[in-house]
Amino acid sequence: MTYQLPATIASAHRRSQSFGLRANLRPDFDPLSLSALSALVEQNRMLYSHAVPAMETLYQQIANTHNSVLLTDARGVILHSLGDADFLEKANRVALTPGVNWSEESKGTNAIGTALAEQAPTTVHADQHYLTANHFLTCSAAPIVDHHGAVIGVLDVSGDRRSFHKHTMALVRMSALMIENHLFAATFENAITLHFHTRPEFIGTLMEGIASFTPDGRFLAANRNGLFQLGLSTPALQAHSFSSLFGMPVSKLYDHERSAAPGLLDLCMHNGVRVYVRAELRLKHGARRLDDAPTLPSPTVPKQPERANLQALNTGDARLAQAIAKVDRVLGQGVPILITGETGTGKEWLAQAIHRDSPRARGPFVALNCAAIPEALIESELFGYEEGAFTGARRKGAPGRIMQAHGGTLFLDEIGDMPLALQARLLRVLEERKVVPLGGAKPLAVDVELVCATNHDLRRRIADGLFREDLYYRLNGLVLKLPPLRERSDLDALVGKMLDGAHRQRRVADAVLHLFRRHAWPGNLRQLATLLRTASLMAGDEDEIGLHHLPDDFLDDLDASPLKPRPAAAPDTKLDDLELSAILRTLNAHGGNVSAAARALGVSRNTIYRKLSRTSQQSPAGRTPHP
Repeated sequence: MTYQLPATIASAHRRSQSFGLRANLRPDFDPLSLSALSALVEQNRMLYSHAVPAMETLYQQIANTHNSVLLTDARGVILHSLGDADFLEKANRVALTPGVNWSEESKGTNAIGTALAEQAPTTVHADQHYLTANHFLTCSAAPIVDHHGAVIGVLDVSGDRRSFHKHTMALVRMSALMIENHLFAATFENAITLHFHTRPEFIGTLMEGIASFTPDGRFLAANRNGLFQLGLSTPALQAHSFSSLFGMPVSKLYDHERSAAPGLLDLCMHNGVRVYVRAELRLKHGARRLDDAPTLPSPTVPKQPERANLQALNTGDARLAQAIAKVDRVLGQGVPILITGETGTGKEWLAQAIHRDSPRARGPFVALNCAAIPEALIESELFGYEEGAFTGARRKGAPGRIMQAHGGTLFLDEIGDMPLALQARLLRVLEERKVVPLGGAKPLAVDVELVCATNHDLRRRIADGLFREDLYYRLNGLVLKLPPLRERSDLDALVGKMLDGAHRQRRVADAVLHLFRRHAWPGNLRQLATLLRTASLMAGDEDEIGLHHLPDDFLDDLDASPLKPRPAAAPDTKLDDLELSAILRTLNAHGGNVSAAARALGVSRNTIYRKLSRTSQQSPAGRTPHP
């Protein structure tokens, strides 16, 4: 049977041929002179100085395994290498040494050159190398990027093909991320730098997001994990500030810095995700760090229903009640549960309720969102790692989410987004009830109840080759489908329940509830909770949330997006009248000043003009508002 090269390697081979290279080409033994290499290292001083300590730590993990650790510049020229003496001797035979260019143009398909060409982590094993002379090698390389996202170098582990280990690429990628984090932290001197993560224990590790801002709060840059958690590209973030991204004026950050014992901040990002933040102020007058800050309470803000049991989630919708009844019949029976439904329909809330009503309620509930963690980190998050398994690892290692859930419930959200390679490892853990941490060799026994969730059609993912069929049948003991919010019959009860979670009791105006019933709610429960939080902040000391407390974008979306089927009677007409009445009263109160009225209502001037124009067009009499 003919061996078929992976697509990435096949493309690299085609490029190698286009460069005019021959597979039997002899290795290039013409490295840079010592003076030229020294000059090149000096040109890459920042990269070199932050990479070498990481390389030394990485080498300690692979010592005596016939491997070497290499660092190159952005063109693929090797700047530095560390390795076992016996392997370095073999590496010298193929010019795998400092001062030599290992781009694809020079050496054909190889991990360094192909990682640069693809701008992605790459493993090239044995005869996947284009040059026959390099077939004895197995190499794993990851690009290193600067704060602009530009590739500035490559970190590589190369060794004897017989020493290939599946964990090598994970170690290389994690070490490259740590180098990037160190470079990022050293780049911005006169700036506010935030270190953030949804879990406080991961602040200060390579899993944290990092973002820097000018002293007045304008966005400067973010590292890879920062971009991932913020959910925006660097160009999109250029229009943002600290306050627009983290919902807190920069002045309050400075106030917090002046407190006697500043520590981790608990903030809500623009996308509704709550994160813990450690802030570091490196200003011209001197650096100040904000460590381990107290939570900033928001007494008037409604909270999402957390740690509720199953019956507490049953607020009157028939489909949800049916799903809860099914769960009741299998609790404690070892049946895996798969929850499906659109994003934001409350899959994690249901998973938490299942845990609280199960015989494992006294054990831990551990959640992992497979779509919210970069692929380079999800393996260590799920399976954990041993001491010194990669650069930046904790001194005593760390248990993964699976081991953290021992004796309790493991909730894997967005399971459909788990990388294929990890799906195979997860299946093995579920079947053997044992887990092997990254960098470890001894299997550890584990006892967990499994609940998974996805917004994907897993059967379609299987057909597309993105999800393992054997894992699918291992997960779907009981399948529950949560209805989207627009189809639920208990909207009013949900609103009341979310508001009950706040310290201040509020009610919602009838006109607002009418709007809620018309809305399509593409973000489902998560969108509703965020909207109520914002409206509660706008309401301040008022006891009722009115139309003028709703965010402008919600009203705009309501007009622009497809709505739920409307009742045949006149409630919509009544609602339009209520809106117009509120606008006219506010215009009267401000002497016809549209800008002042818009500010009072919390909407844009365009919204007021549009409402007045539409009402005028619909009215035969062409109603004219009071100026």
